Amino acid sequence: MQVRTYLDDTYADQADTTVIAVGERDGRPWAAVEHCLFHPQGGGQPADRGWLDDVEVVPVRAESGLVVTEGPVLAVGQRVRARIDLQLRLTHAALHTAGHLVEAAGRARGWELAGNNHFPGQARVEFADPGHDPRLADPAGREEVTAELRKAVAAAVDENLPVTAETDGRGRRVVCLGALHAAPCGGTHVRALGDLEDLVLPTLKVKKGRIRVSYSAAHGAR
Repeated sequence: MQVRTYLDDTYADQADTTVIAVGERDGRPWAAVEHCLFHPQGGGQPADRGWLDDVEVVPVRAESGLVVTEGPVLAVGQRVRARIDLQLRLTHAALHTAGHLVEAAGRARGWELAGNNHFPGQARVEFADPGHDPRLADPAGREEVTAELRKAVAAAVDENLPVTAETDGRGRRVVCLGALHAAPCGGTHVRALGDLEDLVLPTLKVKKGRIRVSYSAAHGAR
């Protein structure tokens, strides 16, 4: 049984744990540990950078459902120390949380989520607009709509809404931004929206019928 510590505590950066499974994947050894600190790439979020003892590892999600780390040759039952690059984790968490906030602002306008990416330097949320806001057809109108999005996002950050996770009736992990927004999610997140800083939304774009809201964000000083 693997404990996904990366979902329980975004800010946990090391743990002494035990190897519970080993194997080989595409000719490379892998190991799974009981208390897993490592977020694998998925859900629009990049993988953590981490180590088992002093060996850098790459976390991936296996077909078994386990998060395994490729790299070191280990044995079942072996005790190891898991560590992550906490600063990189917090960058990913801030971007993922900011993405949920942008999604909330778009949904409040009646837009429908069409896609997202929370990678540094590529972060964006894409929407469909069933209402076809006529302002999106020209540059001045797009800047006006973007200004409204910025105002909504800034208000939620100023309110410092809590960011929590719960399990719904279907067994899914749902991340909530206070009462503002809730969505199924397996990513890492900040504790409250007030942890976000430098949240910037350039003027949105419309491409092939989709509204693309790019953004950047960072985690504030702890």
